[in-house]
Amino acid sequence: MAPDTKTIPGYTIFREGDYDSASAAAFTPRGVPHPLDQLSIVEIPVAARLIREWASPKILKFNCITLREPPKLQYAAYKQGRSGRPDRRAFAIVIEQEGSGKIFEVIVNLTKSKVEDWKEVKDVMPTLTLEDLDLMERISRKDPKVIEACRGLGIIDMSKVFIDGWAIGVDERWGFERRLQQGLAYYRNHELDNQYAHPLDFTVIADTERQEVLSVDIRYVNGERTTIPLDEHQYLPEFIGDGYRHDRLKPIDITQPQGVSFRIHGNELSWAGYKMHIGFNYREGIVISDVRMYDPYENRDRALYNRISVAEMVVPYGCPDTPHHKKHAFDLGEYGSGYMTNSLKLGCDCKGAIYYMDGVLCTGKGEAAVIKNAICIHEEDNGLLYKHTDCRDGTVVSARDRKLIISQIITAANYEYGFYHTFTLDGTYKLEVKLTGMLNTYCMHPSEQAAPSPYGTEVAPAVIAQNHQHIFSLRVDPEVDGCENTVLQSDAVESKHPLGSPENFYGNGFYCEKTPLRTALEGATNYNHETSRSWDIINPNKLNPVSKKPVGFKIVNNACPSLLAKPGSVVWKRAAFARKSLWVLPYKDYELFPAGDYVCQSTGEKNHPDNLTIQDWANRNERIENTDIVCYIQFGLTHFPRTEDFPIMPAEPVSVMLRASNFFQRNPALWVPPSAICVDSISQNAFPSNCCSADEPKGHSRL
Repeated sequence: MAPDTKTIPGYTIFREGDYDSASAAAFTPRGVPHPLDQLSIVEIPVAARLIREWASPKILKFNCITLREPPKLQYAAYKQGRSGRPDRRAFAIVIEQEGSGKIFEVIVNLTKSKVEDWKEVKDVMPTLTLEDLDLMERISRKDPKVIEACRGLGIIDMSKVFIDGWAIGVDERWGFERRLQQGLAYYRNHELDNQYAHPLDFTVIADTERQEVLSVDIRYVNGERTTIPLDEHQYLPEFIGDGYRHDRLKPIDITQPQGVSFRIHGNELSWAGYKMHIGFNYREGIVISDVRMYDPYENRDRALYNRISVAEMVVPYGCPDTPHHKKHAFDLGEYGSGYMTNSLKLGCDCKGAIYYMDGVLCTGKGEAAVIKNAICIHEEDNGLLYKHTDCRDGTVVSARDRKLIISQIITAANYEYGFYHTFTLDGTYKLEVKLTGMLNTYCMHPSEQAAPSPYGTEVAPAVIAQNHQHIFSLRVDPEVDGCENTVLQSDAVESKHPLGSPENFYGNGFYCEKTPLRTALEGATNYNHETSRSWDIINPNKLNPVSKKPVGFKIVNNACPSLLAKPGSVVWKRAAFARKSLWVLPYKDYELFPAGDYVCQSTGEKNHPDNLTIQDWANRNERIENTDIVCYIQFGLTHFPRTEDFPIMPAEPVSVMLRASNFFQRNPALWVPPSAICVDSISQNAFPSNCCSADEPKGHSRL
């Protein structure tokens, strides 16, 4: 039977038995799955069936079905050959239908074909899936209250009204008896029109489960409605084609005639001495596990990280006026990075010699949903790795770096985020996020145009984009040469000895002050620009024989804006993770998400029994020194919109980096052979240039 592709745009849907052997082989890892492999198109429908049979006669809606990763110690024992393969388990969140709306967490043992745990969770709301968000537009166009609000603006044709579904930041009118979302309204004058150029002056509040519009909130200014800004601001090629710089931009081709340098076996990847496992789930998207690197000086693979993922992000908007106070999106916790993942296209999203991995998720009916080409893996040139010119004899040594990139791109309503997990040849890991897509826009009343708001920028006539922040949380479960790790806070400080003293006569002394973070509350700390603060994840039990310092990796993070919401505000409570640049906590299985397991409609109140947050974890104030730890690293940007960001935003990058710091005995870049030939960018032929010509004794490369 052919797979159904109609349920959700961009997904290929498989029900149990609704695939042939070729389909199963195409979307399922060969042989026995690795313990960290995402659930396959075969496993997800089986898990759904077992859950339905257990719950019968209840009618269920599946919010997620995803891999229940084995406990860390169990997986470690399996890797080391001390125990057998862990059972395959699925974790599901289900919503009881037919009025009750109760929410349950379920664990299914797929190896033994049985439900192992069934737990009701209260006063929480699970992720809004694409199916949930789609209903907002569908029910709004038919709702009398929405139709009347549109008629007040002169809109008769409801097919021209578009509603972006969002999770709701705060609405005091309803509690947890309803699963809420808000709809932001726009207008399209024709099929290819840019709706974000025509924001409407009302928002819609809906009950997701009852598929019911609860309220249409119209914003009045001086007792008046705000008319639709109708000027068109286009970005599609149908409108820009004649303005493209075809004569100025020549093609760039990326070729690797001998093939790529990485190898893939199932979902395990090896490259330039690195080894790792690539996973994927509905909430975090890409998950990189079991990262290690071969050290030729010690002739062994050395552990670096147990697990890396983007665990959360928040986008708080800075306009206090209604309805904008409701806009603080937790794009991962409220919608799921996996659910929003694009199917990547060669030459557009990725360029060069590409290896793709698919993402496998579930639908509300418990079917398997495949996102083709969800993950892109490729290599890129990374510029200069090292270079030195001897000024006496002109000898030059130079080597090019390259990077391995594991990436995905998500669409969160108006915004696109590209996540690029990057490894380089000197032992560095870097996460770069590129922000693009569309600004969230709103219409302006003539009186507001006359007196511009400090909380936004008029990016087009009568169209405003509000100030906002993007704060990401990178979760790093380190394993620096073993599980017993410590974090040192590193600050550049001037010498304590005064000017003119024997110890610092000329007053130029400074050094790096290292402060161990010993407890979880000490581990909640902020970046300090004045001291160029960084942090070292070290193994205090392993000393570098050269430096006599503990082996480690340095967290380099100077792009970490402070959360600007007032202490005690709704978003300040809900986004506790964003209050600090770094949190260091003792590792615990299944404590993953810093804003809580359930972010939709969350309040951020302390010690919610079914929804603990990072602040609750830190308040235990447990020891984090020389033990198994996990780090949450916050980074991002504060965005004051520009006219150049409209109608479509040029990609803006932001990143965080972890670099080897006394981990190796010598510079690992020396493992990379130096470049022997330079290529003149003007000529079409490679030839020895003056800087590294083998024909000239004062310009040769050392090999």
